Amino acid sequence: MANAQQNISVFYKTAGFKHESIPTGIQALKEIAADNGWKVIATDDAEKFVSELSNIDAVIFLSTTGDIFTEDQQEKFTNYIENGGNFFGIHAASDTEYDWPWYGKFIGAYFESHPRTQEATVIVEKPKNHMVAHLPKRWTRTDEWYNFKNINSNIQVLLTLDETSYEGGKNGDFHPHAWYQEFEGGSKMVYTGGGHTKESYAEPLFREHLKRCIQFLLDKRD
Repeated sequence: MANAQQNISVFYKTAGFKHESIPTGIQALKEIAADNGWKVIATDDAEKFVSELSNIDAVIFLSTTGDIFTEDQQEKFTNYIENGGNFFGIHAASDTEYDWPWYGKFIGAYFESHPRTQEATVIVEKPKNHMVAHLPKRWTRTDEWYNFKNINSNIQVLLTLDETSYEGGKNGDFHPHAWYQEFEGGSKMVYTGGGHTKESYAEPLFREHLKRCIQFLLDKRD
């Protein structure tokens, strides 16, 4: 089955703030998938999402917010991850399921607050890692920059924010912005903090970052 088409499920349910950039993000992910021979389905229906996980190679939470799953749906999602499923969280995926401790540990950190959208400098912490190897060591771009709480010490940090480069950062000298975890059982997760704005999804470097994060989850390389 090595050559079977790989399936990605984009989930974008919002029980809190709904990002205007979600449709733009879905379109970008579909274009990236088409370029790489992957199949994408997208839904904001939680029951449909969890019921189809058995056929899915990687899931993407695209700016989900709030309490998106029932307890039964949480259990189905947990089972997917614990049986080798892969996960990519974009932007508000960290602004999701605050009352579910398993998810908090899994996502790696929870959203705490954000200043106004502005230009900031992103620092590449692991320049040899495929997911960020294409980026300049100091990557300046405009987005909404999340401050985080409950940061899991197990996360492998790919990108941090230089808080001296913008106003409103609260995490100090260590301000993670993108990270990954690899779990026993073979599953992997990645989170990236960018993607608030529609414009993000037209940026070549950001799109390449998204593609490479998906490749990491699917074990694909250029």
